Amino acid sequence: MRRDGSRPMERSVPVQSLPEDDFDENPGMAVKYDRIGDTYDRTRRADPRIADRLVSLLESVPGASVLDIGCGTGNYTSALAKRGLTMVGLDLSRTMLAMARAKHPRLPLVCADGAALPFAGGAFAHAVTTLAIHHMADLTAVFSSVRRMVAKGGRYVIFSAFPEQLEAYWLGHYFPSMMTAAVCACPSRSAVDKALSAAGFRLAGLEPWDVPPDPVDMFLYAGKDRPELYHDEGLRNGISSFREFASAEVADGLARLRADLDSGRWEAIRARAEQGRGDYCFLVAE
Repeated sequence: MRRDGSRPMERSVPVQSLPEDDFDENPGMAVKYDRIGDTYDRTRRADPRIADRLVSLLESVPGASVLDIGCGTGNYTSALAKRGLTMVGLDLSRTMLAMARAKHPRLPLVCADGAALPFAGGAFAHAVTTLAIHHMADLTAVFSSVRRMVAKGGRYVIFSAFPEQLEAYWLGHYFPSMMTAAVCACPSRSAVDKALSAAGFRLAGLEPWDVPPDPVDMFLYAGKDRPELYHDEGLRNGISSFREFASAEVADGLARLRADLDSGRWEAIRARAEQGRGDYCFLVAE
C-alpha cells in the first residue's frame, strides 16, 4: 500500500512469455561476471533479514511481480519468491544463471543487460537490485531501463554501499589497494541520485544497514566482527573485491591480520572503524 492509499499494480509474468537468452552480450562484462561466478555460490546465501527488509520496503501486495536486476545465482530472487512475490531474475552472466537454474529450476531467469531490459514497458510492479550497482557501467542507462519496466506507483529498491561507508571498513588497514579500488568502483550517493533523477525516479528513502554479528550472506564486510573468516580462501573467492583487486596483497594482509588477532591489536583497529553511517544501505526509488 502506498502512502497515498493507492496500491502498486499487480502483474504476473508468465514463464513462457520471457525472452530467450539471445541478446548481444558485452563480452568484457560477461567474462568478468563469469570469472566471479565460478566460485561465487559456495559462500553466498540470502540473508533473511535483508530479504525481509526488501519485501517491507517494496510495500507490495502478495503476488506482485518484481524484477531482480543483477540477480547472480538467484539467492535473493528465490528468497523473495518464497515471501510471496512473483519474481523474475535477470543477470549478464550465463555462469551465474546456470547455477541459479540448477538450484531453482522453476524460477524464471533471463540472461540480459540491465541497460536494455527485454520486456514491455510497465511489465513489473517493482524492481530490486542487491549488491550489484557497483558492477553497472552506466547507471543512468540501467535505471532508465528499469524505470520503463516498473509500472506507475511501483518502487525500485537497491541494497548497496556508498564509498564513504567502504572507506570506514577496517579491511582497508590490511588490504589498502583492494579497498581503494573497491571505493573507486562504487558509485557515490550523488551519482546514484543523479542517475535516478535522470531516469525519472524520485529517491523516497535511504536506510543505513549494519552487518549483524551472524551474517548469512558472505559479502565483502560479512567478517566485520569475525575477522578470522577472511583466512578462508573459499570465502574470499566468493567476494568480487578479493577476486578482482586483492591478489598482490592478500598474503601480506592476512599475515598482518593474523598477527594483530594474536596480539589483540585488532580490537583497536576494529573500534576505529565505527562511523555511525551504516555498513551498507537500502535506497528506495519511486
